[in-house]
Amino acid sequence: MAEVLRRRGKLPKPHPESRWGLMRILITDGRERAALAAARALVAASCEVYVTARSSPSLAGVSRGVRSHVVRADALTSPARYAAEVGDLVGRLGIRVLIPVTDPSVEALLEHRDAVPAGVALPVPDLATWRAAADKLMVMELARAAGFDVPETVVLTSPYDAATVQRERLFPAVVKPHRSVVGSDSGRQKLGVSFVDDLSSCRQVLAALPATAYPVLLQRRVQGPGEGLFVLRWAGRVVALFAHRRLREKPPAGGVSVYRESIRPDPSLVTAGLTLLNALNWNGLVMIECKRDHRTGRHVIMEVNGRMWGSLQLAIDAGVNFPRPSLISTALGSAAAGSGVTWIICTYDSVAPPRSCTFRMAI
Repeated sequence: MAEVLRRRGKLPKPHPESRWGLMRILITDGRERAALAAARALVAASCEVYVTARSSPSLAGVSRGVRSHVVRADALTSPARYAAEVGDLVGRLGIRVLIPVTDPSVEALLEHRDAVPAGVALPVPDLATWRAAADKLMVMELARAAGFDVPETVVLTSPYDAATVQRERLFPAVVKPHRSVVGSDSGRQKLGVSFVDDLSSCRQVLAALPATAYPVLLQRRVQGPGEGLFVLRWAGRVVALFAHRRLREKPPAGGVSVYRESIRPDPSLVTAGLTLLNALNWNGLVMIECKRDHRTGRHVIMEVNGRMWGSLQLAIDAGVNFPRPSLISTALGSAAAGSGVTWIICTYDSVAPPRSCTFRMAI
């Protein structure tokens, strides 16, 4: 089928160095930008790429060379049913590598790993490790020991603690539930962070949180640019590494990056980041999100995201192609993923082409 599509111009010609042939790969969450970036990279590597979404068409599902499938179950509200539906599709299609893209999808498939046919590679850590990285309170302690700065924090262990918040000097602050996805199989919900300017607005936000959000972190807001370290680590080895700086966020006070540039990874950021990943015994892709404090110039840890990130295309365009072939060879236990660490040096010359350059991306 792939060869027929290729002859009709529906698929790109195989890359001359491709070693993946017609490897079948399934990517979840086709509405996400990260799913689109991964699908494009893997199709270009002559993989047979399938994408799932809850409805059709989806962003990644309409990309050239991709085969789209609908998975009706919601990974957030019905994780067991979602894993069963994805697992059935994986078995019917003969998938070799399954790549979950969002937090709910990763957790659902790890929690119900037996729903996925044996022998299918899932390039993510085990459930306990993934949950440890998703626990913001645990990450703060590990990050401090690894060499990161940590925001001034008050930990609220229950809704009753909200009335005890008196430290005005923390404001402006950020309210962070200990995890972004809370609850159990019987009912889960996704929670975000909230920015509060004073004690009154803080108590209003806390009052609206469900009991499962606790413990909640109340942290002094750090002023400075957002910088991220992106790593593919497997079996104690760094396979690929990249860094970027956020130039604009939505909302401006802090949120998703809508304009960013590649940067040369700061040695102190790399050292602290890899020390943190060693402490977690991390396997797979991960983003370590930081702020560079304007006052000190040091990196302050924000959170760890153990999945593909929305700006994945920037890393690919800058030359660090995480999905191809690094992620696939890693998932299959191959040594063909390459050796050493790859990064992009941040330079730009408008007259003469530089050896490496800064790539900027806006959405």
